[in-house]
Amino acid sequence: MSKPFTGRHMWAVMICGFGVVIGVNFFMATLAVRGFGGVVVENSYVASQKFNGWLSAAREQEQLGWSAQAVRQADGNVRIVTAGVPAGADVSARFRRPLGKPETLDLDFNSAAPGEYVSSASVPSGRWIARIAILTQDDRWTGEVRIE
Repeated sequence: MSKPFTGRHMWAVMICGFGVVIGVNFFMATLAVRGFGGVVVENSYVASQKFNGWLSAAREQEQLGWSAQAVRQADGNVRIVTAGVPAGADVSARFRRPLGKPETLDLDFNSAAPGEYVSSASVPSGRWIARIAILTQDDRWTGEVRIE
């Protein structure tokens, strides 16, 4: 003979069910907070006021017709191959980790061949996002590439 399902049983089921839901929510929230590297913009209102200027700058940058690709070499240095960039341009990059603990690395690049630049130092292994900046006397170009 089985015992009847009572209010105490229902109370235990409710507590256990909600306990599992709350526990999973706290676990997921902890993972999300630990994986977030920081703020994208300091003040979203101020950023929204600059948005049209950023679009205009992006259109001007597209008209330059420049492009850049980055590859990590076996020695850890990064090689950037450019197209359409005039000789004598200054190339630099800020590397940041896309996930996890915030980590950034600023590097300058030296000309290795026409249209090719090599970093002045090596980049630690792992995933990086490189924001490349190319400067000439009159123009500025920026772009982001992923480095594995």
